[in-house]
Amino acid sequence: MLLDVRNLSIARENAPVIHFPDFKVAEGEKVALLGQSGSGKTTLLSIIAGLLKPTTGGIMFEGKDVYSMTPRERDIQRGQKFGFVFQSLHLLPSLTLRQNIALASDMAGLARDDKRVGSLLGTLGLAEKAGRKPEALSQGEQQRAAIARAVLNYPKIILADEPTSALDDINADIVIELLTKQAHETEAALIVATHDKRVVRHFSQVIQLGVRAKEAA
Repeated sequence: MLLDVRNLSIARENAPVIHFPDFKVAEGEKVALLGQSGSGKTTLLSIIAGLLKPTTGGIMFEGKDVYSMTPRERDIQRGQKFGFVFQSLHLLPSLTLRQNIALASDMAGLARDDKRVGSLLGTLGLAEKAGRKPEALSQGEQQRAAIARAVLNYPKIILADEPTSALDDINADIVIELLTKQAHETEAALIVATHDKRVVRHFSQVIQLGVRAKEAA
């Protein structure tokens, strides 16, 4: 089992405790974390990635307790085995598209693979835009660049935070299909945090997140 989430909760200052359901993710599996604002979707992604220690429970990744690792070990694991597609895409405006994608290798401490970058640019229809900066790209092109960056290092798991929140039906389907296709090609598990019920048909497992009724009031 690639990922095992057990007995998780997190207590936040001046906010209700969030309790998360237990679930497991196998290699290559596609999982949606479905919930409205305040249900803890982004928080759960941060816990899975080793960025935010839970109050109770644990995360097992490849059979190892993520929070028994040192911060340095978690940083290395995150850089080399996780790919991220953020709600805000975080493309650096001063870098070209090619440089933004290649940055994933630099941040993980891995040697740059220009052939791999070029292959992804071609696969995602961005080869002709490789030398342009983000401001010269459409929103869809920027989204594809973010996906390319996420899968560059052949991650074991891809985490995507609300990738379709600002998209119409057609483009929402395109983005999810791109994510699932790239995850399949890299043999990565895919976890997408979303409130968008339009896209759940793409996933083999849907985890419903939600605050308790008295907390939601």
